[in-house]
Amino acid sequence: MLRIALACLVLLSHVAFAGQKVQFETNLGNFVVELNNEKAPKTVANFLSYVKDGSYVGSIFHRVIPNFMAQGGGFDKSMKPLKTLDPIVNEASNGLKNNQATIAMARTSNPNSATRQFFINLKDNHFLDHSTGKDGYAVFGKVIKGFETIQKMSTIKTQSVGRYQDVPSETITIQKVTVLK
Repeated sequence: MLRIALACLVLLSHVAFAGQKVQFETNLGNFVVELNNEKAPKTVANFLSYVKDGSYVGSIFHRVIPNFMAQGGGFDKSMKPLKTLDPIVNEASNGLKNNQATIAMARTSNPNSATRQFFINLKDNHFLDHSTGKDGYAVFGKVIKGFETIQKMSTIKTQSVGRYQDVPSETITIQKVTVLK
């Protein structure tokens, strides 16, 4: 009975993220993200616009904090901010949680300020979830393959670069991004 219950939980967790898949190729390895268009349609559409226009290629993971998250997509290797589209509405109230291996939108203190930067949770970070009186960070998918690449990012020593902290001393570059069929 326990095996059946566990199998159902695994199946349900997979169904919750059943959607389009995007593969990232980095200089540290590859990973695949499955998007949840049902629960985060505006966020997924925004993310895919950067994927499809090719502007994530050449961007870096510029902020990596071990046992927390890896953030990328917003800067080039010179730490120059990349062009953004208009900010999107925060969909953090969609019921998805900032669990380990989920991908969420980075933003400023303004809840509706997310543009192109995203982060991948290295562990469960429920303090980032939407709750009464707290806007939270919108989860819109999950790493379903290659999470060890994200974990590898967290082993690289970090440094401060100008006003930016937790910058990997070894540049982690997104080399290719592909929407999978």
